[in-house]
Amino acid sequence: MIDDDLDDFRQRCRAFLAEHATGVNVAEGDDPRAEQALAAAKEFQHALVEAGLAGLTYPKEYGGQGLTAGHEQIWREEAGTFPVMTRQLSISHGMALPMLNEYGSDEQRSTYQAKVIAAEEVWCQMFSEPGAGSDVASLQSRAVRDGDEWILNGQKVWTTLAHVCERGLIIARTDLDQPKHRGISMFILDMNAPGVEIRPIHQIDGGMRFNEVFFTDVRIPADHLIGPINEGWRLATAMLMYERVAIGGGQALGITHPRADLLIKEAKQRSKLEDPLLRQRIMELYSAEVCQSLISMQTRAALQAGKTPGPGGSLGKLAGANIAAMYRGLSLDVVGVEGVAWESNGRWANEALGTFASGIAGGTDQIQRNIIGERVLGLPREPSVDKDLPFRDLKVGTQAAG
Repeated sequence: MIDDDLDDFRQRCRAFLAEHATGVNVAEGDDPRAEQALAAAKEFQHALVEAGLAGLTYPKEYGGQGLTAGHEQIWREEAGTFPVMTRQLSISHGMALPMLNEYGSDEQRSTYQAKVIAAEEVWCQMFSEPGAGSDVASLQSRAVRDGDEWILNGQKVWTTLAHVCERGLIIARTDLDQPKHRGISMFILDMNAPGVEIRPIHQIDGGMRFNEVFFTDVRIPADHLIGPINEGWRLATAMLMYERVAIGGGQALGITHPRADLLIKEAKQRSKLEDPLLRQRIMELYSAEVCQSLISMQTRAALQAGKTPGPGGSLGKLAGANIAAMYRGLSLDVVGVEGVAWESNGRWANEALGTFASGIAGGTDQIQRNIIGERVLGLPREPSVDKDLPFRDLKVGTQAAG
């Protein structure tokens, strides 16, 4: 009976995807703020809700379907063979939603979770600051308690889609007398609240998906605190783990090698596949994508078993960055000088530029290697002389000691 149910569910997924997963083909130059792509993602998500396929494993009382990990696995297997339709919701669904589900209060889940699942609200993540990028714990944005509210002042940067998000999860310093990895708290922030100013960051590829966000005496209700006060670093670490799974794991479940497949097809069309050196390089890319798929399958299996992502998520994230770097040079070699002829065929140049972000977003490659070395391989940590010093006594980021 269970197998029959899963077979029926697989057929439902295939039928839905065949009808709705038609691809989102909007050029960066035509959609610099990703507004058209986000609208398409929302439309797809609304259709998922109508079909009873949204939020598969989340509880029904919070807008999900209350289904099993087996249903989620089938969905990913089937969706992996179709174009990705919800890339613009990857932060909202891949990071904010699981954090809300795992760490939010019952009231917070009741108020927001169904809206996030249905993409009625899109959420962003606000961690990085001008003086706190890879070392997020050096953040200086402050939240001070004032009766039943917190007053937030500071700045965040590189906030993806902040300009089209209704809310976001933000971390801010709530106790200057604790060491930098403590005294941080996480809040739900209304992106339209008075005192929130969002400015676009202009990218080299013509896009403006990222933003810097300024906060001037922004008032946050006290019940918008996520988790215990001053334990925001623990929650931020968990959210970063979810981010690395979202970046390194992708939508598909199974063995996939889309970049190698694309270059094999392109090389055939250009009569270049007979070159033995080029074939070897493409197969190296193919092998790397297969290995990343295996890592992602292991990580997803842990998630489906109800486990919070661990440091192993950095393996998939780092693998993805390495693959992006391999693809960058190889793709331009396959297409030749046409690859830099932006006006005639900007796709290849655009993709090449975009691959650099893979080694930065979600934590740099160097940070991933530190995490893998220390928390996966068990190598000794680097010395930390400021571990137990109060934050107010440190000289970190843009802050001067004293």
